[in-house]
Amino acid sequence: MPFEITNELLEQVRFLIQQKNDTALLEILGEEHHADIAELLDDFNLEEATYIIKLLDSELTSDILMEIDEDIREKILKTLSVKEIAEEIEELETDDAADIIAELPEERQERVISEIEDEEHVKDIVELLKYDENSAGGLMAKELVKVYENWNVLKCVREMRAQAENVTRVHSIYVVDENEKLKGRLSLKDLLVTSTKTPISEIYIPKVDSVNVHDKAEDVALIMQKYDLEAIPVVDDETRLQGRITIDDIVDVIKEEAEKDYQMAAGLTEDIEADDSIWDHSRARLPWLFLGLIGGIGAAAIMGNFEDMISKHAILFFFTPLIAAMAGNVGVQSSAIIVQGLANNDLKGSISNRLMKEFSLAILNGFILSILLFVFTWLWHGNMLTASAISISLFAVIIMAGIIGTFIPLFLDKRGIDPAIATGPFITTSNDIFGILIYFWIAQLILF
Repeated sequence: MPFEITNELLEQVRFLIQQKNDTALLEILGEEHHADIAELLDDFNLEEATYIIKLLDSELTSDILMEIDEDIREKILKTLSVKEIAEEIEELETDDAADIIAELPEERQERVISEIEDEEHVKDIVELLKYDENSAGGLMAKELVKVYENWNVLKCVREMRAQAENVTRVHSIYVVDENEKLKGRLSLKDLLVTSTKTPISEIYIPKVDSVNVHDKAEDVALIMQKYDLEAIPVVDDETRLQGRITIDDIVDVIKEEAEKDYQMAAGLTEDIEADDSIWDHSRARLPWLFLGLIGGIGAAAIMGNFEDMISKHAILFFFTPLIAAMAGNVGVQSSAIIVQGLANNDLKGSISNRLMKEFSLAILNGFILSILLFVFTWLWHGNMLTASAISISLFAVIIMAGIIGTFIPLFLDKRGIDPAIATGPFITTSNDIFGILIYFWIAQLILF
């Protein structure tokens, strides 16, 4: 039966915490999956969550700490002693251990590291802390199974057994030379059906995908997605094997990147959470809202220059929101497709070809929509000239918005700027201004 958080369960656990009934708590939580307990802790206050963390075994709570929200984890870690944190760290693989330590104040990092008894574990963690968190080196774990090409099958199996004790899941067996340079990978099937005296150099597979420690996390995600990999080895500039990245780490990268792009598209300048302070939310939203304000003022100023025309043809005023909305919608649609293609590395061909495709699409959509608008305006207002001015303006605005929505993200990407910024208020505001300018300019040409 799947784990389900109910009000009854929450009240029961809270009551047992208040009564300090550790035996009953262990009966309820001791056998549950760490992800389920982490979800449960989100509904408790800091004191209650900390009580459960201190009660359960470190082998379980170390995994729980990696699952809970970063803000909650940070608060819990502040309540734990240096020795208690070190006990949690010892149960984690090196990549997760490094992530936990990196969140601690520098002075506390040193004290926690000094409490860890496994010197090899400490050495690996310290090495990982040197890498940028958004690089392959910052994502990788040092735990893996590797064999040397000059070993025979018998020695290989013996050594693999010893190494596998420290690896949660064995995705691949990597083959290196005497200088630790990655040579290839080993098939478990070949290992089982080959004579024990056969050298590994005769049976390993030389083709193996790998990434450099300095590669961006997003690039690693694209490679693993493209080749459908569960794990990928990480090498340094001399192709020496340094660690491995597993699919669970890449899923986190993809999730974080998607959240960041979504917030940027919504006009948020920094990463925020729903429970962050009002000031944090305001600081993240105000820059783009200010841009929208400037855009609105600009649009009003443009309309002011056509005051005489609007007074003579008041119907033009009523279609202004429609023109602005269509410009913004078309621009966002075009930019969203381009940003998605850039993110997935799916865009093929030159920029000119992409612009031509969007230009053709804008012509088709613009023609259909402008015809519909012409018919509606003519039937409503009864003036063919006015209906022509409004519908032709819409046609031109849609073409303009499609081109801008395509060009801006491509331009930003070429300049090394995250193109996701182009799918939000930036595109909407710019297209609103240009759309209204084109609208009244074309209307003036036709009606005057």
